[in-house]
Amino acid sequence: MHKMLKKFFPSFLIYDENNSEIPDNYEWFLTDTNEIIGIDKRELNSKDTAMLSTFLTPYQFAIPKPTDLEKFWKKRIHHPGDMSQISNEKFRFVYFSFPRNQMEPGTFRTAMYEFFSNPMPILWDNEHEGILIEQEGIQLEDSLTFDQIVDTLMSDLYVKAKFFIGPYLESFQDLSSQYAAFMQLAKISASYSDHPVITYVDAIPFQLVNQIPLEQCKQISSLILKEFKNDEGMLQTIRTFIQCNLNISLTAKKLYMHRNSLQYRIDKFFEKTGIDVRQFNQALTVYLALLATMHKEYV
Repeated sequence: MHKMLKKFFPSFLIYDENNSEIPDNYEWFLTDTNEIIGIDKRELNSKDTAMLSTFLTPYQFAIPKPTDLEKFWKKRIHHPGDMSQISNEKFRFVYFSFPRNQMEPGTFRTAMYEFFSNPMPILWDNEHEGILIEQEGIQLEDSLTFDQIVDTLMSDLYVKAKFFIGPYLESFQDLSSQYAAFMQLAKISASYSDHPVITYVDAIPFQLVNQIPLEQCKQISSLILKEFKNDEGMLQTIRTFIQCNLNISLTAKKLYMHRNSLQYRIDKFFEKTGIDVRQFNQALTVYLALLATMHKEYV
């Protein structure tokens, strides 16, 4: 079908959601395999459109039209030119995503505008993910946190959003490569953590483990976790203990477990592995071993 459409309509293209550029003046259709295809409206008459609509579903992109500030930032990132007009204000990228078809992009933008003191640039990768650009001086209202934003979106709109928060940057030089590295780390982080809000600092161990070859990840897992490497119950206990900053009371509460039962499990882990996760340096090693079991090729 693609070859035939291309023959009759030279402007025919298949939309790639990894490319956020949406050509102007195109008519869009959804195929039965959920591909989005487009044809320049200048090549279509009313008969053509009616004919295509009989076996394709007309499709409308829901991504809001970019503001002048969003166009400026997009050019700044992807097509850096004269940087003389750029100030030295701090800024950071915040990657966001939410399940496909669960929320209109316009609704998400309206919500973000309400959460922040001033409208912030939103650059869409597709209709369910993109980045916010948080500039110095644009603050969350009423000391909100991104965790609270996630909770609000869930309670008000029943949408489970995720955010990856980058570090503040002070230089616009080489911004394109900084953006590419940020997006890569955001994708890596999603494969290692199901927490809805992840910071750049949280993600550094993910990046380090992700660079370790698969065979070494398996070796680390076996040497450190020993007989527990496939014991999800024990691993979840140790993982939660580390995530709770080695706090017995907090971990027991989070796992709905009696302190003595938790203590017994930690003692058992020590007895079998020789590693005391109550000691920070040993807990760090175990944490990296737990991440190794989640290596993107390992699973």
